[in-house]
Amino acid sequence: MEIDDELLCLFSADLDEQNGSYTVTIPKREVEKGDVDDDGVYRVALLRSNTLADRSDQDTHESQPVTDDDSGPPVDVGDRRRVEIEAIGEQGDGIARVERGYVIIVPETEHGDHVTVEITEVKPNVAFSEVIEQTVEEQAVAG
Repeated sequence: MEIDDELLCLFSADLDEQNGSYTVTIPKREVEKGDVDDDGVYRVALLRSNTLADRSDQDTHESQPVTDDDSGPPVDVGDRRRVEIEAIGEQGDGIARVERGYVIIVPETEHGDHVTVEITEVKPNVAFSEVIEQTVEEQAVAG
């Protein structure tokens, strides 16, 4: 299965019926620490999980993100990621966030830039990167 580069979060959850409609509850941490805004509009994909391991993980971890190892950084040295610069840090470097709100520092970028980076250093709470490719976003011209 191919996963879109625009994926913001991944978690397990149950469907809840309410007045003839169904609701998927997004974990609070995805809004507080991740890339999900409480006033945004999102596309949602549902994947059926019938495995016993997925169901027991759901019960014991209450919708934790699905990853191989949720305890460490979600990136490794040499990984390449497409990211959006969400802010500029005190040192003037771009700041991007990936899974679980993990921060990637991206030098020589500006707020709103979309870049492909290669991870050069990984620490428990932050990674450092260099820009491999910068996408020029077309600006609408008023006419």
